Amino acid sequence: LIVGCDPKADSTRLILNSKAQDTVLHLAAKEGSVEDLEVEDVLKVGYKGIKCVESGGPEPGVGCAGRGVITSINFLEENGAYDDVDYVSYDVLGDVVCGGFAMPIRENKAQEIYIVMSGEMMALYAANNIAKGILKYAHSGGVRLGGLICNERQTDRELDLAEALAAKLNSKLIHFVPRDNIVQHAELRKMTVIQYAPDSKQAAEYRALAEKIHANSGQGTIPTPITMD
Repeated sequence: LIVGCDPKADSTRLILNSKAQDTVLHLAAKEGSVEDLEVEDVLKVGYKGIKCVESGGPEPGVGCAGRGVITSINFLEENGAYDDVDYVSYDVLGDVVCGGFAMPIRENKAQEIYIVMSGEMMALYAANNIAKGILKYAHSGGVRLGGLICNERQTDRELDLAEALAAKLNSKLIHFVPRDNIVQHAELRKMTVIQYAPDSKQAAEYRALAEKIHANSGQGTIPTPITMD
């Protein structure tokens, strides 16, 4: 099960081979309230039987987008959406660590956090900020930092930087995902790379990443974020 926790509602689009699916908040507004929804209204099944939900967000400039994450996760839990799934993956906006977006961390919904970053300065800064959020709730709940995933942007010494940051955060670099234009080719056809080009080098990278995350289960750490001093 993938739960998209981004107001853009684009986490599940490629798995469903479609435009962005209707979000929990959008459908709740249409029906009157979230209590009027059925799980079937918001949960769609995509490629390889992956279940997909998008929490959504309010109109730009109105309300709190993080609220959608809280509403959605509570609705899914109460309606049995988590029964009979192998993994639940929350795709959370990383550069905004407001309380709503941190909800999977704060409410002990997520066990392990994997931070997707790159060698660009703002990505490193955002990764450190997320580590601060994890640390805040690590002692009261069971959440841990699973590791970093570097999405290559072809900056200088990117692999070295990613490994150095991981070490500073008391974590490890789980995988370095090389940049490849086949990702854009797949996106244009509304597909993931694994569906569009299953035998490509890039598809093999994503499979390797998935296997590493699976093997890393239960090995997360409490992060040691860098201070600004």
